[in-house]
Amino acid sequence: MPVKPTEHEDEYFARIEQEMKKKIEEQKKKRTSEEERAKLRELHFMKCPKCGMDLIEIDLRGMKMDECSACRGIWLDAGEFDAMVKMDKPILERLFNVFKK
Repeated sequence: MPVKPTEHEDEYFARIEQEMKKKIEEQKKKRTSEEERAKLRELHFMKCPKCGMDLIEIDLRGMKMDECSACRGIWLDAGEFDAMVKMDKPILERLFNVFKK
């Protein structure tokens, strides 16, 4: 009958196998979440968050904004609000008056 080199050999291999399974599951989960994000992006890209209709890119003095084709809502991408704050004051007042209605 063969003698085991150590008493903890079975525990060692069980732990290694468990770690490998965990790593495979994490990779599978990551890949699935990336695919889900891509699908969601495809479904929601250039869609109005309020009503779900298509967004149209409009130009306001060189600055691009997204406007809903149905509810006429205005949506700003990252950094566009900061750029808008730096614009001329009369333009901003007219723009904000649109939002006050």
